[in-house]
Amino acid sequence: MPAQNSVPPTAVQAARMPQFAKRLAHPGGQPASAPNPALARQGSRTGPGQGSGTVYENGPINGNTDAWTINFGFVASDTFTVPSDGSPVTGMSFGAWLSPGDTLSQVEISITSGPNGGTSYFDQYVNFSQPGCNVNEYGYNVCAVTTSFNGPTLNAGTYWVNLQNASTSSSDPAYWDENSGVGCMSDGCPSQADENNVGTIPSESFTIQGEINIPPPACFQPEGNLQVLYNFTQQQAGTILGSEGVTIDNAGNLYGATYNGGNNGAGFVYKLANFGSWVLDPLFSFLGGDTGSLPPGVIVGPNGSLYGGAQGGIQNCGTDGSQYCGLIYNLTPKPNICGTALCGWDENVLYRFSSESDGGQFVNVTAFDQAGNLYGTTYYGGTHDEGTVFELTPSGGGNWTKTVLYNFVGGFGGSLPTQVLLGNDGNLYGVGDGRSFENDGVVFQLTPSGGHWTESVLHGFHIYHDGWLPSHLSQDSAGNLYGMTATQNIDEVPAGVMFTLQKQTLGWTYSEDFIQHSCAPGEATQDNFNNLTVDAAGNVYGTGVGSLFMGQGGQCAYSYIFKARYGSNGWHYEDSYFRYVYFDSFGSLALDPSGNLYGTTSDCGTNGYGTVWQLSPSPAGLGRHAADGPAFPTRYAGSPPGR
Repeated sequence: MPAQNSVPPTAVQAARMPQFAKRLAHPGGQPASAPNPALARQGSRTGPGQGSGTVYENGPINGNTDAWTINFGFVASDTFTVPSDGSPVTGMSFGAWLSPGDTLSQVEISITSGPNGGTSYFDQYVNFSQPGCNVNEYGYNVCAVTTSFNGPTLNAGTYWVNLQNASTSSSDPAYWDENSGVGCMSDGCPSQADENNVGTIPSESFTIQGEINIPPPACFQPEGNLQVLYNFTQQQAGTILGSEGVTIDNAGNLYGATYNGGNNGAGFVYKLANFGSWVLDPLFSFLGGDTGSLPPGVIVGPNGSLYGGAQGGIQNCGTDGSQYCGLIYNLTPKPNICGTALCGWDENVLYRFSSESDGGQFVNVTAFDQAGNLYGTTYYGGTHDEGTVFELTPSGGGNWTKTVLYNFVGGFGGSLPTQVLLGNDGNLYGVGDGRSFENDGVVFQLTPSGGHWTESVLHGFHIYHDGWLPSHLSQDSAGNLYGMTATQNIDEVPAGVMFTLQKQTLGWTYSEDFIQHSCAPGEATQDNFNNLTVDAAGNVYGTGVGSLFMGQGGQCAYSYIFKARYGSNGWHYEDSYFRYVYFDSFGSLALDPSGNLYGTTSDCGTNGYGTVWQLSPSPAGLGRHAADGPAFPTRYAGSPPGR
């Protein structure tokens, strides 16, 4: 039993107890250090070859489902698989939930043949670094923590890593983030997991570092209608995420950005043009600091130049004023005086956010109107520090004027917006956090009225009913909205949801679909959608990934590209490109007038650092590829619990 019975085994249980809840931050408030979007998929990236890299990776930090206590007598254990003999273990990173302002100083790590027992290969107290945190809906700081140590040399096989006796600066509980292995990428994943007082539990987010003979990632094989247009190099892709999707201009050129690639490791913007074969033009490498860094993506403006938001700018945000407030930039071609067509592009910073009240941090621009005004969001800041929607208007002489259209208030009104789009009715639509149920997200509408904008919440989400963290909102020509959620817990099993909001005369009608595949007889899977886009006819295109439910045993992990349409009887999946392989395709998708679909992966490819891909339509549709698995997809049988 734990040394102090007053400490519960999970973070969510503790958050409901007054003695712990009072120590937590107001959800949606500013964390002790600025949140890092890369925490959503943290972990080092390695290409093929021999050397330091990832021995085992059990998936990204979830940050909102739950976490398990690793001090006060509790021990959490997870399996990991070593793929080759003679692999030295040299470090570990994992997701930690901590009280606001707390730091994780030391944890006892052991590697054994069983959960906290059996043959011991390593047992040592190690110190951790804590480079970035993000406050979650329960008020904890969720941090990516990492350590290096002189660990054991292991042969191929499965082992247990155990965390216990954690020390924190405040002597409060420390927790290990639960992710159920969703998004894991290693042999033997998802991990089995155990807690010394509970027994079998969902697995956690962690990465084991070491030296192994690293094989190329198990990825898709381009064939038929699916082809790779470009393979990123390590310098172009950077160390986090790879490319975050693409956008397309009227001439069919593709544009995109990598989060921290480029010449300076601060972000890289590129163009892909088709001259019979696709050629990459490296447009711009961010410098960091005042000129920007870590761009989440780009959009094409009315004049054909590129616009985006980035970190950087003025250093006057965060609780201690040490964080950059963010900026909005424009990239335009340089005069062709360098003797080559690949001259690069120049950056012009249109606006630097100056403070929290100005609406700064994690700036994203996503839409233009016909008059050339630019719309976007800030994740934090504004009157209530819950985020803003803003408009940037050209004011002559190359100057732009920023106007805050709406300050989010939190609670039922939503908060922390991540996207806004300009509807075909002139209203703005977007997604963000919200506390309609348990801070699981909202879809909102902003309507201009008398010189100001009025918000309406079209739908509030609940993770156990219809999902959590809505994103990738799109609209068809009829005004219907389409989107996805990162997770829905059905019978405690996380999976993604696709939803539609149909515009009616007297309001909006919400509908959704949760899908499952079958890897083998009796094996159901959990499916998570990565992204989607919609054409004018209401056809929805997207990518997804599936893996086995927890506790069912066996191995099944795959990714797919799909086409779907919402009709009178719900979602109809018309075509798919489906393979039992994994490709990490996040970020925006693009469609051209011929029906070709474009996207990126942040791994795979000949260099192991990601690709830009194209899927062309065939006479039968997208290109059904059923030889690698069952027909896609199997609709959820019956009405899911809680509907």
